[in-house]
Amino acid sequence: MDIGDQASTLKRIVHNKMKNSALRVLAVSSGKGGVGKTNIVANLAFALSKRGKRVLVIDADLGLNNIDILLGLTPKYHIGHVLAGEKNVEDILVKGPAGVTVLPAGDGLQELTQLESENKMLLMEELDKVSQGYDFLIFDTGAGISANVTYFCSAAHEIVLVATTEPTSLTDVYALIKILHQKHAQNHFRLLINAVDSEREAQGVFRNLSAVTDRFLPTLSIEYLGFILSDTNVPKAVRQQRAVMDLFPYSKFSQCVETVAEKIHYEKGLETGEGDGAFFWKSTLLIQ
Repeated sequence: MDIGDQASTLKRIVHNKMKNSALRVLAVSSGKGGVGKTNIVANLAFALSKRGKRVLVIDADLGLNNIDILLGLTPKYHIGHVLAGEKNVEDILVKGPAGVTVLPAGDGLQELTQLESENKMLLMEELDKVSQGYDFLIFDTGAGISANVTYFCSAAHEIVLVATTEPTSLTDVYALIKILHQKHAQNHFRLLINAVDSEREAQGVFRNLSAVTDRFLPTLSIEYLGFILSDTNVPKAVRQQRAVMDLFPYSKFSQCVETVAEKIHYEKGLETGEGDGAFFWKSTLLIQ
Protein backbone atom coordinates (compact mmCIF):
# COMPACT_ATOMS: atom_id res chain seq x y z
CA MET A 1 0.00 0.00 0.00
CA ASP A 2 1.48 3.36 -0.99
CA ILE A 3 1.59 6.48 1.20
CA GLY A 4 -1.56 7.96 -0.32
CA ASP A 5 -3.58 4.76 0.29
CA GLN A 6 -2.25 4.52 3.86
CA ALA A 7 -3.22 8.10 4.57
CA SER A 8 -6.72 7.67 3.15
CA THR A 9 -7.31 4.52 5.17
CA LEU A 10 -5.96 6.06 8.37
CA LYS A 11 -8.06 9.19 7.97
CA ARG A 12 -11.20 7.07 7.62
CA ILE A 13 -10.29 5.17 10.78
CA VAL A 14 -9.59 8.43 12.62
CA HIS A 15 -12.92 9.89 11.59
CA ASN A 16 -14.92 6.80 12.54
CA LYS A 17 -13.27 6.46 15.95
CA MET A 18 -13.24 10.12 16.90
CA LYS A 19 -16.31 11.71 15.40
CA ASN A 20 -17.79 12.47 18.83
CA SER A 21 -14.81 14.47 20.11
CA ALA A 22 -14.81 18.27 20.15
CA LEU A 23 -11.05 18.82 19.91
CA ARG A 24 -9.87 20.55 16.74
CA VAL A 25 -6.23 20.65 15.71
CA LEU A 26 -5.18 23.39 13.31
CA ALA A 27 -1.82 23.82 11.62
CA VAL A 28 -1.15 27.37 10.44
CA SER A 29 1.63 27.49 7.90
CA SER A 30 2.99 29.42 4.92
CA GLY A 31 5.35 28.94 2.05
CA LYS A 32 7.70 31.71 3.17
CA GLY A 33 8.52 33.79 6.20
CA GLY A 34 7.47 37.38 6.72
CA VAL A 35 3.79 36.94 5.85
CA GLY A 36 2.53 37.57 9.40
CA LYS A 37 1.68 33.96 10.20
CA THR A 38 2.68 33.97 13.87
CA ASN A 39 0.88 37.26 14.47
CA ILE A 40 -2.28 35.76 13.01
CA VAL A 41 -1.93 32.64 15.17
CA ALA A 42 -1.49 34.69 18.35
CA ASN A 43 -4.48 36.90 17.64
CA LEU A 44 -6.71 34.11 16.37
CA ALA A 45 -5.99 32.19 19.58
CA PHE A 46 -6.77 35.35 21.55
CA ALA A 47 -10.12 35.76 19.75
CA LEU A 48 -11.12 32.11 20.21
CA SER A 49 -10.18 32.23 23.88
CA LYS A 50 -12.32 35.35 24.38
CA ARG A 51 -15.21 33.31 22.99
CA GLY A 52 -14.80 30.81 25.80
CA LYS A 53 -12.69 28.28 23.93
CA ARG A 54 -9.72 26.62 25.61
CA VAL A 55 -6.78 27.16 23.27
CA LEU A 56 -3.28 25.69 23.29
CA VAL A 57 -0.79 27.20 20.84
CA ILE A 58 2.22 25.02 20.03
CA ASP A 59 5.19 26.96 18.69
CA ALA A 60 6.05 24.32 16.10
CA ASP A 61 9.03 26.21 14.70
CA LEU A 62 10.81 24.16 17.32
CA GLY A 63 14.30 25.57 17.07
CA LEU A 64 13.35 29.26 16.87
CA ASN A 65 10.94 30.59 19.46
CA ASN A 66 8.59 33.23 18.09
CA ILE A 67 5.18 33.34 19.68
CA ASP A 68 6.38 33.79 23.27
CA ILE A 69 8.48 36.77 22.15
CA LEU A 70 5.57 38.21 20.20
CA LEU A 71 3.38 38.06 23.30
CA GLY A 72 6.01 39.22 25.76
CA LEU A 73 6.18 35.89 27.60
CA THR A 74 9.28 34.68 29.40
CA PRO A 75 9.08 30.89 29.68
CA LYS A 76 11.61 29.19 31.92
CA TYR A 77 11.57 25.95 29.92
CA HIS A 78 10.88 24.98 26.30
CA ILE A 79 10.18 21.99 24.08
CA GLY A 80 13.85 21.02 24.06
CA HIS A 81 13.58 20.14 27.74
CA VAL A 82 10.66 17.82 26.96
CA LEU A 83 12.44 16.05 24.12
CA ALA A 84 15.52 15.62 26.32
CA GLY A 85 13.37 13.91 28.93
CA GLU A 86 14.00 16.63 31.50
CA LYS A 87 10.43 17.98 31.68
CA ASN A 88 6.88 17.01 30.83
CA VAL A 89 4.73 19.20 28.60
CA GLU A 90 2.72 20.32 31.63
CA ASP A 91 5.92 21.71 33.15
CA ILE A 92 6.69 24.07 30.26
CA LEU A 93 3.26 25.48 29.41
CA VAL A 94 2.84 29.21 30.00
CA LYS A 95 -0.25 31.38 30.13
CA GLY A 96 -0.66 34.17 27.60
CA PRO A 97 -3.23 36.92 27.13
CA ALA A 98 -6.94 36.11 27.38
CA GLY A 99 -6.10 32.76 28.96
CA VAL A 100 -4.36 31.32 25.87
CA THR A 101 -1.84 28.60 26.77
CA VAL A 102 1.47 28.50 24.90
CA LEU A 103 3.91 25.65 24.48
CA PRO A 104 7.20 27.47 23.77
CA ALA A 105 9.86 26.42 21.27
CA GLY A 106 13.60 26.44 21.80
CA ASP A 107 15.78 29.49 21.34
CA GLY A 108 18.18 28.96 18.44
CA LEU A 109 18.41 25.18 18.86
CA GLN A 110 19.40 23.69 15.51
CA GLU A 111 18.98 20.11 16.71
CA LEU A 112 15.22 20.70 16.96
CA THR A 113 14.80 21.73 13.34
CA GLN A 114 14.72 18.11 12.10
CA LEU A 115 12.94 15.81 14.53
CA GLU A 116 13.78 12.11 14.53
CA SER A 117 10.92 9.59 14.63
CA GLU A 118 11.40 8.83 18.33
CA ASN A 119 11.18 12.52 19.18
CA LYS A 120 8.01 12.86 17.12
CA MET A 121 6.50 9.98 19.06
CA LEU A 122 7.57 11.45 22.40
CA LEU A 123 6.19 14.89 21.54
CA MET A 124 2.83 13.57 20.39
CA GLU A 125 2.50 11.30 23.41
CA GLU A 126 3.17 14.30 25.65
CA LEU A 127 0.57 16.34 23.76
CA ASP A 128 -1.90 13.48 24.19
CA LYS A 129 -1.67 13.97 27.93
CA VAL A 130 -2.75 17.60 27.83
CA SER A 131 -4.95 17.75 24.73
CA GLN A 132 -8.11 16.65 26.51
CA GLY A 133 -8.23 19.95 28.38
CA TYR A 134 -8.56 22.06 25.23
CA ASP A 135 -11.00 22.83 22.46
CA PHE A 136 -8.31 23.96 20.00
CA LEU A 137 -4.69 23.00 19.48
CA ILE A 138 -2.99 25.35 17.02
CA PHE A 139 0.40 24.51 15.53
CA ASP A 140 2.29 27.64 14.50
CA THR A 141 4.65 25.91 12.08
CA GLY A 142 7.85 27.23 10.65
CA ALA A 143 7.85 28.66 7.14
CA GLY A 144 8.92 26.68 4.10
CA ILE A 145 8.82 22.98 3.25
CA SER A 146 11.03 21.37 5.89
CA ALA A 147 10.26 17.94 7.33
CA ASN A 148 9.01 19.52 10.56
CA VAL A 149 6.58 21.76 8.66
CA THR A 150 5.11 18.94 6.62
CA TYR A 151 4.95 16.72 9.70
CA PHE A 152 2.93 19.13 11.82
CA CYS A 153 0.65 19.95 8.89
CA SER A 154 0.02 16.23 8.39
CA ALA A 155 -0.63 15.79 12.12
CA ALA A 156 -3.36 18.44 12.16
CA HIS A 157 -7.04 18.06 11.38
CA GLU A 158 -7.11 21.29 9.38
CA ILE A 159 -4.40 23.15 7.48
CA VAL A 160 -4.62 26.93 7.27
CA LEU A 161 -2.18 28.55 4.86
CA VAL A 162 -1.31 32.24 5.16
CA ALA A 163 -0.31 34.13 2.03
CA THR A 164 0.07 37.72 0.91
CA THR A 165 -0.17 39.39 -2.47
CA GLU A 166 3.59 39.07 -3.03
CA PRO A 167 4.44 36.74 -5.94
CA THR A 168 7.05 34.90 -3.86
CA SER A 169 4.47 34.22 -1.16
CA LEU A 170 2.08 32.66 -3.65
CA THR A 171 4.80 30.66 -5.37
CA ASP A 172 6.03 29.26 -2.07
CA VAL A 173 2.60 28.48 -0.67
CA TYR A 174 1.81 26.59 -3.88
CA ALA A 175 5.03 24.60 -3.43
CA LEU A 176 3.97 23.69 0.11
CA ILE A 177 0.50 22.65 -1.08
CA LYS A 178 2.04 20.49 -3.80
CA ILE A 179 4.37 18.68 -1.40
CA LEU A 180 1.68 18.14 1.24
CA HIS A 181 -0.68 16.79 -1.40
CA GLN A 182 1.67 14.60 -3.39
CA LYS A 183 3.93 13.29 -0.62
CA HIS A 184 1.73 13.45 2.48
CA ALA A 185 -1.75 12.78 1.06
CA GLN A 186 -3.26 16.08 2.22
CA ASN A 187 -6.27 17.02 0.10
CA HIS A 188 -7.93 20.01 1.77
CA PHE A 189 -6.46 23.42 2.53
CA ARG A 190 -7.85 26.70 3.83
CA LEU A 191 -6.35 29.94 2.58
CA LEU A 192 -6.14 33.16 4.59
CA ILE A 193 -4.86 36.24 2.75
CA ASN A 194 -2.96 38.70 4.94
CA ALA A 195 -2.02 42.37 4.58
CA VAL A 196 -4.41 43.32 1.76
CA ASP A 197 -6.06 46.66 1.04
CA SER A 198 -9.50 45.19 0.38
CA GLU A 199 -11.45 41.94 0.33
CA ARG A 200 -11.60 42.23 -3.45
CA GLU A 201 -7.81 42.09 -3.57
CA ALA A 202 -7.80 39.01 -1.32
CA GLN A 203 -10.37 37.21 -3.44
CA GLY A 204 -8.28 37.95 -6.51
CA VAL A 205 -5.29 36.25 -4.87
CA PHE A 206 -7.45 33.27 -3.97
CA ARG A 207 -8.82 32.96 -7.50
CA ASN A 208 -5.32 33.06 -8.99
CA LEU A 209 -4.04 30.34 -6.69
CA SER A 210 -7.16 28.24 -7.19
CA ALA A 211 -6.77 28.46 -10.95
CA VAL A 212 -3.26 27.03 -10.73
CA THR A 213 -4.21 24.21 -8.35
CA ASP A 214 -7.31 23.34 -10.39
CA ARG A 215 -5.11 22.94 -13.44
CA PHE A 216 -2.14 21.08 -12.00
CA LEU A 217 -3.51 19.51 -8.77
CA PRO A 218 -7.16 18.87 -9.62
CA THR A 219 -7.82 16.29 -6.89
CA LEU A 220 -7.33 18.68 -3.96
CA SER A 221 -9.56 21.47 -2.69
CA ILE A 222 -8.72 24.95 -1.43
CA GLU A 223 -11.20 26.89 0.65
CA TYR A 224 -11.22 30.67 1.03
CA LEU A 225 -11.11 31.24 4.79
CA GLY A 226 -10.92 35.03 4.78
CA PHE A 227 -8.69 38.08 4.66
CA ILE A 228 -6.78 40.41 6.98
CA LEU A 229 -6.51 44.08 6.09
CA SER A 230 -3.21 45.97 6.24
CA ASP A 231 -3.06 47.93 9.48
CA THR A 232 -0.42 50.29 10.89
CA ASN A 233 -1.37 49.13 14.39
CA VAL A 234 0.21 45.73 13.78
CA PRO A 235 3.87 46.83 14.00
CA LYS A 236 2.98 48.99 17.00
CA ALA A 237 1.67 45.95 18.86
CA VAL A 238 4.67 43.85 17.78
CA ARG A 239 7.07 46.44 19.20
CA GLN A 240 5.18 46.38 22.50
CA GLN A 241 5.06 42.56 22.47
CA ARG A 242 1.30 42.52 22.85
CA ALA A 243 -1.52 40.95 20.86
CA VAL A 244 -3.02 43.43 18.41
CA MET A 245 -6.47 42.46 19.64
CA ASP A 246 -5.42 43.28 23.18
CA LEU A 247 -3.99 46.73 22.42
CA PHE A 248 -6.18 47.73 19.47
CA PRO A 249 -9.41 45.71 19.67
CA TYR A 250 -11.26 47.97 17.21
CA SER A 251 -8.51 48.17 14.60
CA LYS A 252 -8.98 46.88 11.05
CA PHE A 253 -6.70 43.95 11.77
CA SER A 254 -8.60 42.97 14.90
CA GLN A 255 -11.98 43.17 13.22
CA CYS A 256 -10.78 40.90 10.41
CA VAL A 257 -9.40 38.37 12.89
CA GLU A 258 -12.71 38.51 14.76
CA THR A 259 -14.52 37.58 11.54
CA VAL A 260 -12.25 34.60 10.93
CA ALA A 261 -12.50 33.50 14.57
CA GLU A 262 -16.28 33.75 14.43
CA LYS A 263 -16.37 31.50 11.39
CA ILE A 264 -14.07 28.91 12.97
CA HIS A 265 -15.89 29.12 16.31
CA TYR A 266 -19.30 28.20 14.91
CA GLU A 267 -18.36 25.65 12.28
CA LYS A 268 -17.87 21.95 12.84
CA GLY A 269 -14.51 20.27 12.35
CA LEU A 270 -13.72 19.12 8.85
CA GLU A 271 -14.98 15.62 8.10
CA THR A 272 -11.50 14.20 7.57
CA GLY A 273 -10.16 15.53 10.81
CA GLU A 274 -12.62 15.54 13.66
CA GLY A 275 -11.46 13.93 16.79
CA ASP A 276 -9.37 13.31 19.77
CA GLY A 277 -5.62 13.57 19.74
CA ALA A 278 -4.15 10.28 20.89
CA PHE A 279 -5.19 7.99 18.06
CA PHE A 280 -4.64 10.70 15.50
CA TRP A 281 -1.03 11.34 16.53
CA LYS A 282 -0.17 7.66 16.30
CA SER A 283 -1.85 7.39 12.90
CA THR A 284 0.17 10.32 11.62
CA LEU A 285 3.41 8.73 12.66
CA LEU A 286 2.67 5.78 10.41
CA ILE A 287 2.52 7.89 7.24
CA GLN A 288 5.70 9.93 7.69
